[in-house]
Amino acid sequence: MNVFALNKEFQSVGVVDVFKSFLWTDRYNQFGDFEIYTEANKSVMELLKEDYYLWYSNSEHMMIIEGLEVSSDTEEGTKFIYTGRSLESILDRRIIWAQTTVSGNFQNGIQKLLNENVINPTDGNRKIPNFIFQPSNDPEITKLTLEAQYTGDNLYDAISAACKDKKIGFKVVLNDQNQFVFSLYKGADRSYEQDKNPYVVFSPEFDNMINSNYIRSKKEYKNVTLVAGEGEGSARKTVAVGSGSGLERRELFTDARDLTTQTPGGGTIPISEYNNQLTQRGNESLSDHPISESFEGESDTTRMFVFKEDFDIGDIVQNRNEYGQEGRSIVSEMVFSQDEEGFLAYPTFETLSKEDEEEEGS
Repeated sequence: MNVFALNKEFQSVGVVDVFKSFLWTDRYNQFGDFEIYTEANKSVMELLKEDYYLWYSNSEHMMIIEGLEVSSDTEEGTKFIYTGRSLESILDRRIIWAQTTVSGNFQNGIQKLLNENVINPTDGNRKIPNFIFQPSNDPEITKLTLEAQYTGDNLYDAISAACKDKKIGFKVVLNDQNQFVFSLYKGADRSYEQDKNPYVVFSPEFDNMINSNYIRSKKEYKNVTLVAGEGEGSARKTVAVGSGSGLERRELFTDARDLTTQTPGGGTIPISEYNNQLTQRGNESLSDHPISESFEGESDTTRMFVFKEDFDIGDIVQNRNEYGQEGRSIVSEMVFSQDEEGFLAYPTFETLSKEDEEEEGS
């Protein structure tokens, strides 16, 4: 693994090439993370410092060194365990400071949240000078809408939840001018359900999957939520989101008391717009309680399909194991791992639910 350490000014200070194990994970609509397990010595401490950055040649993302654990053992000696998250975690350093209503175009709404809390906030101390927004021209992004209200929410949590609900990704990458560039994106469909892109199929049948792990659970699944906004008792404003009946109905309560019809200027939000905000909160709440279904596999990226050439994070691919479990899945993660046994690179798949399939087709 060609991993380089950079200082706070993004200047290279050395190569990270001596370690017992290294794990690097990129994700679609969440921040990625890394872990380095290495022998303890002063040269490592000089290279890997808190708030320094890591750049890996196989990834467009960059990691921030955030944690160090020193583990001592009489037999194994002293080891360093370095951890951190990708640049998307910068958003976790801000909250949505003032009551903010987002209504209409999704991308414009996300840009508004970033402008007011990171790029050009009223309080100059909150500004990150080298952070910019790069708009997308992808119709799959520009057609989306968002009806939401935020007050005090963590900025990262708000953006991640909205993107998960819409099944789109976001990323923050470093450009040649050392700017943090935020953008929204949507992966390409490479499954059997389309005819525009070459198919990408992961299966032992094609000898491109070393092993696989299929997991499905309905334990936490909910399909209807009662969203309760402002007010007290029987006067509290509520909307029901989702559908289901009989044994198939699984209910959830979503407390959205933080959403209000009152604006900072003393005005009032129309009830139709307020109900849309409650509905958006309900959709986000339900997206946190899906049928848990994943298809993990270790693939040989030198065979048949190559990461970044044939498929990317966020793409929809076809996968199938030897027991007939098959479906369209989003590549939600890409994991790179190296230890004493060698190097591995493999995707993690998030299987699309029937509801997701319907949304994709609409």
